[in-house]
Amino acid sequence: MDGPYAPQGRYDAGHAPYEPGPAAPYDQGQPGYGGRSQERYRRPRDGAGTARTALIIHTIADIAAAFLVLWILLYLLGANQANVFVDFVESFADGLAWWSQDIFTMDTEGLRVLLNYGLPAVIYLLVGHGISARIRRL
Repeated sequence: MDGPYAPQGRYDAGHAPYEPGPAAPYDQGQPGYGGRSQERYRRPRDGAGTARTALIIHTIADIAAAFLVLWILLYLLGANQANVFVDFVESFADGLAWWSQDIFTMDTEGLRVLLNYGLPAVIYLLVGHGISARIRRL
């Protein structure tokens, strides 16, 4: 091959200097991608991210409800409130149920704790599972 663009060395593939070289086998020349196919860089849209998000929301709602139910059980069974674990569960349940404190004012202390901590547990379950079901349908 003679002329100004003849191969001159070991790595010269016969193209002009500063010009794009030969296309790689995966290049399809899609417009807007500079001649390179970007399909290998795209994530498949199989819904794995949405399912993972729904699972996270579902799990958080379950954990919140479990802490509230655990506090109700510990209180009704007369657990030692000076215990570190019982104190931790009580403070965590108080943080989760801050908005529902003293909605119900009963004479019976056990019934008051059951209703004031049971209501948020049910609401967390309903809202968390409802949101996760809605996300899964996306």
